[in-house]
Amino acid sequence: MVTKSVVSLLLGFMGSLLFGNILIPFLKKRDARQTLNRYLEETHKRKSGTPTMGGLIFLLPPFLYFILFFLFGKLEVSYSLLILFFTTIGYALIGFLDDYLIIRKHNNKGLTEEQKLLCELIIAILFFYFFMKAGNEPLLWIHTFHFKWEIGWLYGFFILFVLSASSNAVNLTDGLDGLAGGLSFLSILTFGIITWNTGWLQGYEELAVFCFLLAGSVLGFLVYNVSPAKIFMGDTGSLALGAFLGSISILTRHELLLALIGIVFVLETLSCMIQRFYYKRTKKRVFPMTPIHHSFEKWGFKEVEIVRLFWVIGFLASLLAISFGVWL
Repeated sequence: MVTKSVVSLLLGFMGSLLFGNILIPFLKKRDARQTLNRYLEETHKRKSGTPTMGGLIFLLPPFLYFILFFLFGKLEVSYSLLILFFTTIGYALIGFLDDYLIIRKHNNKGLTEEQKLLCELIIAILFFYFFMKAGNEPLLWIHTFHFKWEIGWLYGFFILFVLSASSNAVNLTDGLDGLAGGLSFLSILTFGIITWNTGWLQGYEELAVFCFLLAGSVLGFLVYNVSPAKIFMGDTGSLALGAFLGSISILTRHELLLALIGIVFVLETLSCMIQRFYYKRTKKRVFPMTPIHHSFEKWGFKEVEIVRLFWVIGFLASLLAISFGVWL
């Protein structure tokens, strides 16, 4: 178990490190650059022209590795793994289309919120269908307290909420160099450890190995993404990572624990919701700017200080989650 995890981490890291050296020059030649939000043009001026779609750096290597493992008979493809692959790739394609439209139009207007939600709804419905077809029960499960609550067809709406909320939360957090990538690495690594302890789940070993492959790939991506970033993950990466976290939490029946593991993602999303709700009612703002990491910039914190603080919070949350999800 430990050996497989370490080897998977290392392979993922080396794969994305190598692929990044190929993809970044290619994207620069194609002028696949990020268009800055007009509210950030002053503070993030140096980032103008940085290529996007960097999510490809950490998405392609794990899938290629897994195909090789399968061909050489080292791993098997389980039904749960296919569901995870389908959802992650599906959201990656949504993000890729959004990034492509932004690059082509040279502005921040890619897919509309309605178009994104419709695509996410279709994938969530298919996820629910495949998930239930595999014989899974529609229940909320709190492992620590041995509590199970069957909620029937409402579980379909719950799956939609988890997938949509997690994917968009990572997307909102992707606003500072290395922030979303570092937090995603911690979250995926945590779920890798938790997944090793779900022996009741068919194909749990393959799911765990893929978690460590992806975690290693995200860590390799951070070499290019920490300040000053040479590339941004874009919606291609952020939506896929969020969908992956939502999917693995559902498959391992740790949906509620996802809120603790991704506590920073939750806080970033809540800051936007509070800001929007309060502004519509009062025409005033609670925070200088949302997501909340931009408020920290307005309050005088340096970008690297904010990222470091949020990483520490994510790390502590992951330790607590492992305590509840594995040990307790």
